[in-house]
Amino acid sequence: MNVELIVAGSGAAYPLVAGTASSAYIVRHSGSSICLDLGQGSFANVAGDAGLDGLEAVFISHLHADHFVDLVPLRHYLRYEGTPGRRLRVVAPAGLADRLDGLTGEHAFAAATLDVEERREGVHAIGAFDVESRRVVHTADSYATRVSLRGSAATGLVFSGDCGRAADLAPLIRPGDTLLSEVAWGPGPVSAPGMHLDATSIGELAAATGPALVLLTHLQPHRDPIATVALVRERFGGEVLLVADGDRFTL
Repeated sequence: MNVELIVAGSGAAYPLVAGTASSAYIVRHSGSSICLDLGQGSFANVAGDAGLDGLEAVFISHLHADHFVDLVPLRHYLRYEGTPGRRLRVVAPAGLADRLDGLTGEHAFAAATLDVEERREGVHAIGAFDVESRRVVHTADSYATRVSLRGSAATGLVFSGDCGRAADLAPLIRPGDTLLSEVAWGPGPVSAPGMHLDATSIGELAAATGPALVLLTHLQPHRDPIATVALVRERFGGEVLLVADGDRFTL
């Protein structure tokens, strides 16, 4: 696919390792990029590592703060430091703009620089990419994402967002894809059914759908990373990696 994936934030809701940001992933091709989620601490990584000049849009998977709250510094940057008049497209579940306005206590805070549109199931053509959204179990309005190069959907990147039911991801995954999946519960136990995935469910999903590579992320603190990767590999049999902030992959 000749697409670069940059991990700008791999932590869960409350990372305990200094320097680890929450959910944010840059997908880039030929100077065009999109960002999947923008959780706390990730803006500096997005701006500093990949730059913002080629950023076409930000896709928010759901309205938990560890997936969208760094839209606040992004908004400030666009307003006070970026190219005058530049705006940025943000595709998110309904209510995002109101949440940002309420968080800051400023009417039309988001609208100053962000063109927020409601996320729905289907395909968006943005820049170099086709971006497919599919609803998953987590909150009442949560989405997984498949990104492929425009007009060439043979292989792609599937990002789970936060997902409580592995089967919801299966329709997005094609043989040879890269699966970037949250694995919050690690090797188990599953602390709250229907909210997040564990290693066993991801391994079984991968075995059934045939991705070329499984990248694990969003692991909760105090869940064993070595055991987590081992369990996915045991059930999948293919390449499995646990990502960290700053990792880069060519897909």
